[in-house]
Amino acid sequence: MMSNSFVNVHAGEETGDEAKRYFVLGERIERRLRIRGNWLNLFDVTVPSGSRTPRHAHASPEVFRILEGCLTIWRLTDNGPEEIEAGAGDIVAIPPFMVHGYSNRGTAPAIFSAVVDRDMAEFIEAEGVTEPPKASPSAETIARMTAAANAYGITILAA
Repeated sequence: MMSNSFVNVHAGEETGDEAKRYFVLGERIERRLRIRGNWLNLFDVTVPSGSRTPRHAHASPEVFRILEGCLTIWRLTDNGPEEIEAGAGDIVAIPPFMVHGYSNRGTAPAIFSAVVDRDMAEFIEAEGVTEPPKASPSAETIARMTAAANAYGITILAA
C-alpha cells in the first residue's frame, strides 16, 4: 500500500525550508517544495486579472497545473504559434527552449502550480521582492528583471 504521508506535508517540512512568498512583475509566487541537490522545485503562482508574463525561453522544461481561474498560455511550437486556454485541472507542459508566455484575460486571479528547475527557482528567489507591489511594474523594473533573467539562463524576448 502506498504511503500518503506526503499528501499532508506542508511546504518545507520535508526539506527543512520554510514556505516563502515572492513577487515578480506583479505576480505572487510561493515556493511549495524544493528538493535540495535536485532540479525539482514547486511554486504556486497567482496571476492577477489582466496580468501577463513576457514571452521567454530557457533550457529547462516547465509543467503548469491550473488550480483556479483560466490562463491563456502562448507557446511557439515547431508548427508555429499556439494559444491554449487552460482552466482548473488542466496540465500544460513547456519543453526546453520553447518560447512561451501566459496571461490572465479573466476578471479573477488565476492560480497555477509550476514545476521549475533550479535556475528558475534561484531567479525567483534572488530577484523577487517580499512585499506586494503598489503599482504595475515600471519600464525600469522590467528592464532590470530582463537583464537579471539572462544571468539565470532565461531569455526574455518581449516585455
